[in-house]
Amino acid sequence: MTEQDVAIRLNDHDHEIGSLKHRVKSCEENQKVQYDLIRTVDKLANAMENMLTEQKSQGKRLERLECEPANDFKYYKRLIVGYVITGIIGVILGAIFALIFK
Repeated sequence: MTEQDVAIRLNDHDHEIGSLKHRVKSCEENQKVQYDLIRTVDKLANAMENMLTEQKSQGKRLERLECEPANDFKYYKRLIVGYVITGIIGVILGAIFALIFK
C-alpha cells in the first residue's frame, strides 16, 4: 500500500467518521424528543388517573344528592302515615274511654 492509498483511505475514514458523528448527534436529538414525549405521556396518564378518582368520588356524591329528595319523601310519608295512624288510634281510644266513663 502506497502513501497515496493510505492518504485516500484516511480521507475516506475522516468522511465516514464525520458522517457517523452527524448520525449519532441526530440519534441523540431523537432520543431527547422521545424522552420528552415519554415524560409528557406519563404526566398525562397521572392526570387521567387523578381525574378518574375524582370522577368516581363525584359520582358517589351525585348519587347521594339524587337520592336525597326520595329519602325526604319517604321520611315525610312515614311521618304522615304515623300521624294518621296515631290520630285514628286516639279517636278509637277516645271513643272507648267515652263509652266506659259515661
